[in-house]
Amino acid sequence: MSNNTYNGWTNYATWRINLEVFDGLECDDIDVFSRYSTPDISDVVEWLQQYAEDVVFMDCQNSLATSYARAFMDDVNYYEIAQHYMDAWQEQMDEEERERDEEESEAE
Repeated sequence: MSNNTYNGWTNYATWRINLEVFDGLECDDIDVFSRYSTPDISDVVEWLQQYAEDVVFMDCQNSLATSYARAFMDDVNYYEIAQHYMDAWQEQMDEEERERDEEESEAE
């Protein structure tokens, strides 16, 4: 049985887009997290796909290279990347709640 993952991600395309397009992106940068108290993962997936396309195809015209880039991006598992951000967002929310609880207990 072979392992088809790449650096812990589903495949090379997912790892590469996550590394080069989403590196440094914080949950606060993803407006889906600020619009909903509990965002749906499908909204996060949609936002990530659109963001990646905007970044990759900025100032591009239709060409053979664009066609190859689109084919490459079709292999990206945006759901996996979205789950990564959903987990990070939940951790952030949990941390903020713990901090509020601590502040309230100190005020008593």
